Amino acid sequence: MNGAESLAFSSLNDLSWWLADPAEREATFARHRRDDPRPFVRISPQGEAGFWALTRHADVLEVSRRPDDFCSGEGGTQIFDQPEQLRAYRGSIIDMDNPEHARLRKIVSRGFTHQSLGPLRGEIDATSREIIREMPQGGECDFVSEFAALLPLRVISNMLGVPREHEQFIFNATNVILGATDAEYISDQSRAGIEKAVTAASVALIDLLSGLAEERVAHPRDDVISKLVAADEENLTPAELARFFILLVGAGNETTRNAITHGLLALTQHPEERDRWQADYERYAVSAVEEIFRWATPVIHFRRTVTRDGVTLGDQTFAKGDKVVLWYNSANRDEQVFTDPYRFDIARDPNPHVAFGAPGPHFCLGAHLARLELQVVFKALFEELPDIRAVGEPQMLRSNFLHGVKHLQARYTRP
Repeated sequence: MNGAESLAFSSLNDLSWWLADPAEREATFARHRRDDPRPFVRISPQGEAGFWALTRHADVLEVSRRPDDFCSGEGGTQIFDQPEQLRAYRGSIIDMDNPEHARLRKIVSRGFTHQSLGPLRGEIDATSREIIREMPQGGECDFVSEFAALLPLRVISNMLGVPREHEQFIFNATNVILGATDAEYISDQSRAGIEKAVTAASVALIDLLSGLAEERVAHPRDDVISKLVAADEENLTPAELARFFILLVGAGNETTRNAITHGLLALTQHPEERDRWQADYERYAVSAVEEIFRWATPVIHFRRTVTRDGVTLGDQTFAKGDKVVLWYNSANRDEQVFTDPYRFDIARDPNPHVAFGAPGPHFCLGAHLARLELQVVFKALFEELPDIRAVGEPQMLRSNFLHGVKHLQARYTRP
């Protein structure tokens, strides 16, 4: 095994570092992309265990395309192995390898093809405007809890056929699961406290979805749950659907809600880009949304595990069991790929970002839906609340996995 070791990158395990100066983080990643693109990060100063941090766009693409060499199913896709108890509840297609991954992805893709999402445009628009009408009349709100988090959750629930009465429960449970390292969502930040809270939230979601799945098996409807558990072909079991639901309303909802929030923040901080988009919405809709996803990079990293001795990446050789962590945030600022990467440019072209992961078997299944949602959402916001702006500083999620915004005040006037 070769490659340089970097003490600077011990910060990657320090969650407080992720709440500190973002310019420092960007400078650290830029320095490594230039001088030391695959540093080894020790989990503790005394221990031998650790991971290889991949900071360049090319390495992220290469590893993502080689699942036989860099797998997802050995301990999960986050830096630290998930405990077996949590994997039993949360294990889903992102934490699997073939043949299980191929089987499940084939089934769940029935509800998320580009063609099947086409008719959703009108429903997303109607849902966006419905939530806008529910926002406080006084002209100021927490944009995250009162719009950005509700929109993708409500769209997914409508698609699946989950009754509206469960919306607040799902919102709270997914905050616990995806925001587990933040004391706002789990007050006991000990390892035991986090595992207990995440397990309880996961079990509650599984119970809800298992019940809905069993009901659809007996009485199918015209919704995605029925397509996945009651079609005239191979289906998900109720337990498999429940675990997929945690991924869908958790990771899917979290990714989209943070992209929407970061989008409003970026457009507020770059008013010239906002004015350009508002002046010709359709012209820039596709490229602006792609730039928002690159700029936000809602999922900061995923991990892969080396499957055998002798696997190489460029001039580096790995051993079986080595962990490599793909830092999507760094790849999306790679100067070798993106011209002026620290500029927010709604007309950026080309824009080969990896906000949905890189091409390969684990490319985000919900990418089409997320893109459609943002294209529709900002059009509705510009039309219904044309002067909406972020005010104050965002309250960021304490996490090195999600680039999350917990709260962001927004101000607007109704026409």
